[in-house]
Amino acid sequence: MLHEQIEINEAAVILKLLGDKTRLTMVKILDKQECCVCEFVEIFQTSQPAISQHLRKFRDLDLVKEERRGQWIFYSINKNNELYPLIQQILQFLPSQEFRLKKLEEDGTRISCC
Repeated sequence: MLHEQIEINEAAVILKLLGDKTRLTMVKILDKQECCVCEFVEIFQTSQPAISQHLRKFRDLDLVKEERRGQWIFYSINKNNELYPLIQQILQFLPSQEFRLKKLEEDGTRISCC
């Protein structure tokens, strides 16, 4: 697969962003499934402001898309972003995170905000 080259600075920024375990896991999940903040709060057992900060960093680079549904905002990965091919290359080496979403479904918290 041929891709346009990206600048070293851009690569460094995205690699630093993905160097955080929580953000890396979030991107792996978002690559396959959209999620809202409340679901990430449950998955990572952390505060809503902390999750929102992680998502803001992705939004600032246009790496995630938002879709408002009522009072909730759902996030998905922006596969049209020029950095997505680099992210995709990294994600292919990571294990699936679908078990985290399945656990939310089993616990009844997967659709708690919808």
